[in-house]
Amino acid sequence: SLSLSLSLSHISCLQVLNEKKLQEVDSLWKEFETPEKANKIVKLKHFEKFQDTTEALAASTALVEGKLSKNLKKILKKIVAKDAHEQLAVADAKLGGVIKDKLNLSCIHSPMVTELMRGIRSQIEGLITGLPSREMAAMCLGLAHSLSRYKLKFSPDKVDTMIVQAISLLDDLDKELNNYIMRCREWYGWHFPELGKIITDNLTYCKCVRKVGDRRNFASSDVSDILSEEIEEDVKAAAEISMGTEVSEEDINNIIHLCDQVIEISEYRTQLYDYLKNRMMAIAPNLTVMVGELVGARLIAHAGSLLNLAKHPASTVQILGAEKALFRALKTKRDTPKFGLIYHASLVGQTTAKNKGKISRMLAAKTALTIRYDALGDDTSAEMGAENRLKVETRLRHLEERGIRRISGTGKALARADKYQNKSEVKIYDPSGDSTLPTAPKKRKIQEVEDQEAGVAVKAKKLKTETK
Repeated sequence: SLSLSLSLSHISCLQVLNEKKLQEVDSLWKEFETPEKANKIVKLKHFEKFQDTTEALAASTALVEGKLSKNLKKILKKIVAKDAHEQLAVADAKLGGVIKDKLNLSCIHSPMVTELMRGIRSQIEGLITGLPSREMAAMCLGLAHSLSRYKLKFSPDKVDTMIVQAISLLDDLDKELNNYIMRCREWYGWHFPELGKIITDNLTYCKCVRKVGDRRNFASSDVSDILSEEIEEDVKAAAEISMGTEVSEEDINNIIHLCDQVIEISEYRTQLYDYLKNRMMAIAPNLTVMVGELVGARLIAHAGSLLNLAKHPASTVQILGAEKALFRALKTKRDTPKFGLIYHASLVGQTTAKNKGKISRMLAAKTALTIRYDALGDDTSAEMGAENRLKVETRLRHLEERGIRRISGTGKALARADKYQNKSEVKIYDPSGDSTLPTAPKKRKIQEVEDQEAGVAVKAKKLKTETK
């Protein structure tokens, strides 16, 4: 078999002399301990040095992109065409696939090939004569700089790195800032606990502590540039009757240093946020219009780059950031989450809880379109994002108005007829109305006759007494 070696300074093709020793991958490095041993395993078959840096850069960039350069194609046709029954060992699997497609040559890439390439590189000076190590190092350094400049210039992901790093740093600053502010409030709260209840804004609190220091200085200090007149009077009144403990001047100095750190970090955070906002409007304007710069930057950071995010379907964009909840729901066979990072978008936040799922689904669909337009389109305007946002807002308004219309009973709800409901009454059948024939009179009982006769006798006595 043959081994193809592409260096930053040359192209070389070596023939493997003893293939049996290549089967022992773990002990292959022993065969390349010295140049003499290495010459017993491989032998140089063809060597071609690059004429200048431009040619070397063209070959290296083609190798990085997984393409076959013209120079390499000529060499392979010249050398390997005669020995087509042999395999070509390559270190890059993509390059091997291209060579197989273009030239119909059998290529191999395996852990054995990786160890073989490592051994060849370690003894390259002994295998190839006329390559001084100092000259090789200088050529490699110059070509490495040229290749790096090429990558930075033509890489479509280069600006995404700025956004990913900026949003990550912004989140880290928020955490650190919160820890510092809480520490400052607790620390100075031992000396002046009432100040924390009067001043709720964290940055104003730190500025006030930094300017005044000891609470006894509030009476003689002017903090009108930081606080309003009403709050300033409340602070001065609270300072005179404070329940806080006395602290030393060294303690106050350390608290002031902490306040300096909080103020500096807050100013830098504001500057970083403006930078991120400008970057997002330059790189992904339509995405920024749809979901905002913070949510858009977090989506890009989560996917790795804008191009990777553009490859995701709308359903994935919708739940991006909620992977733990998704897999937990799939494992327990429960309902999957409706939204991930997109939940923090302003359009989802201003909807009612009932319509959040619908709006997040529609917003994810429109956002996926804007992401692909930003990643692959030539136009840098934000018109498409504005149009899609208007559609989502219109849909949101219809959903909200439909809910209000159902509650108030306006529109079609008034014209809708009520459902007829018949009130059922329980009736008992009267069997006396079945026959029309006259019935025979019933015989009276003895007790009824006696009662009737007694009644007639009583009435007769009353009439006699009245006549007398």
